[in-house]
Amino acid sequence: MAEFLEITRLETAGLNSGFLEAANYNVDALVSLLALLNKRHYVNHAITPYSHAIVNARPENKMAKDSVGVLGWSREFLPEVLNKELFDLLLQANVLQQTENGWKCDIRVSNYNNQRFIHSAFPTNNADSVFFGPDTYRFVRAIEQHLSSVHTQQFKRAVDICSGSGIAAIIMGLALPNCEVIGVDINDKALALSRINALAAKADNVRFVHSDLLKNVEGQFDLIVANPPYLIDTLEREYRHGGGEFGEQLSLDIIDAALARLTPNGTLLLYTGSAIVAGYDAFKAKVAAKLNGLNLTYTYEEIDPDVFGEELFNPVYGVCDRLAAVVLTCQLNGQ
Repeated sequence: MAEFLEITRLETAGLNSGFLEAANYNVDALVSLLALLNKRHYVNHAITPYSHAIVNARPENKMAKDSVGVLGWSREFLPEVLNKELFDLLLQANVLQQTENGWKCDIRVSNYNNQRFIHSAFPTNNADSVFFGPDTYRFVRAIEQHLSSVHTQQFKRAVDICSGSGIAAIIMGLALPNCEVIGVDINDKALALSRINALAAKADNVRFVHSDLLKNVEGQFDLIVANPPYLIDTLEREYRHGGGEFGEQLSLDIIDAALARLTPNGTLLLYTGSAIVAGYDAFKAKVAAKLNGLNLTYTYEEIDPDVFGEELFNPVYGVCDRLAAVVLTCQLNGQ
């Protein structure tokens, strides 16, 4: 484990290489925490922040009553609701804060199938919060569906742009054991947590690099996936703000960056959101203008017609009917 962490530090020399130290996490304690939660079949499903706030606001949910209340719902708690082994690991990991009513944990743990992943505690107000929620589940399922439909032996290198908690890179790494998988992000806290998640999952062929899009990684890729921020966030938090008119700009930038780095027959899978105005999908039109006429084939699918409906209260979206989740799959034609 120490050797792995040292390698990843060297890989990002000069690129905020001290993020693990800055995050002040005890890596061994957090890896042990995930192992313990796996052993105990801990289950928590991350929901939207809006729904999370509604449930936590109920009077009976003011204090956590068990480990899911502590690590899933981010509620204050008294030490006796956790067994000593779990409480001691959280203390060692340096993720507990004392509050007026007891304690609160700085991280959350959520499930995808039989894997557990660490991400940021609720509420995710900080600029460097690490998101995990309904988009995460839809994104990873889209990747798994794609992998089930192709010959995976062709994949030698893959990259996850805006990797966040690292779940997509880790799932790809486990599904493609002979493939080099890289996760890139500009958020040092995300890189720290993603590496801990990869260690716990034993995804030995996955590494994480600090990079804005693909600027700090070299070479071409057989598979590029991305689930970028796609909202307009007034605070411009890294994990939410996509720029442009309705949050679409980062997704468009990713398309450009990916097309320049795909191998012949390589594939981009982009999961993102699109603001629909009077029934018109402007993002889809921009994608078509960018891709039509190029030597490639692509599909564009709306997989959920209504996500993050609370964003419609944001004046930016005052003209929008809805926000939809979409998947763009783009494959270069062989040369």
